[in-house]
Amino acid sequence: MSPCSIQNKAFRHGETITYKLYYNWNFVWLSAGEVTFKVQELDNTYHLSAYGETYKSYEWFYKVRDRYDTYVDKETLLPKTSIRDILEGKYTLYDKTTFDQSKNKAYSLRGKTRSTAELKSYPVEGCMHDILSMIYYTRNMDITKLQPGTKIPVKIFMDEETWPLKLAYRGIEKNMKVKGLGRFDAIQLSPEVIAGDIFDEGTEMNIWVSADANRVPLLIESPLSVGSVKAVLKDYEGLRYELDAQSGK
Repeated sequence: MSPCSIQNKAFRHGETITYKLYYNWNFVWLSAGEVTFKVQELDNTYHLSAYGETYKSYEWFYKVRDRYDTYVDKETLLPKTSIRDILEGKYTLYDKTTFDQSKNKAYSLRGKTRSTAELKSYPVEGCMHDILSMIYYTRNMDITKLQPGTKIPVKIFMDEETWPLKLAYRGIEKNMKVKGLGRFDAIQLSPEVIAGDIFDEGTEMNIWVSADANRVPLLIESPLSVGSVKAVLKDYEGLRYELDAQSGK
């Protein structure tokens, strides 16, 4: 499986997927917020976006307003432009990265705000992904022919660095329940995450995606440096295929 090009068979223009976020603190699960992913098809690109925010009732503890936008080539699903506009508590970040895939360069306009951002260039390896492009690329990978436990190397550019990570295929879980949506056959994946303030070194998250042609993430669980978080599929529309639930709600 080459990271340089893949045919999109999993998603389409108009797809909108929303997740409810839960944070576990002192053995109590708190309903913290939501994140919505959208796909728009332009002339020769897909505009992939993700917007996450905490609920008003949770903001006394920690306020989040995160926006990710990535424009990927329709033929390869490689990113052309990646924009992160982050507000997490008192932390803010604006980072607009332009990828020159042919010259193995990334140009990052980065700062606490857009008005204070500075432009720097970085060498990157060929066929470089960012977070969003890698999510949608992975949805198109034919991984079910692999043996459970197989690890697939992936690389993304983020925070001025290239991160070599691994994505482990765990196998198929039958009849998994997703609250409010039914039961599904699900593919379990365990990607490594980027170590830092939020994740400890060697941390893996667990993702269960629908074992149908959509490959929609159904449930995401991840430990944090403090507590843990999970995202549960809440709503969806505009999928390329009917979501293959095994039973009703």
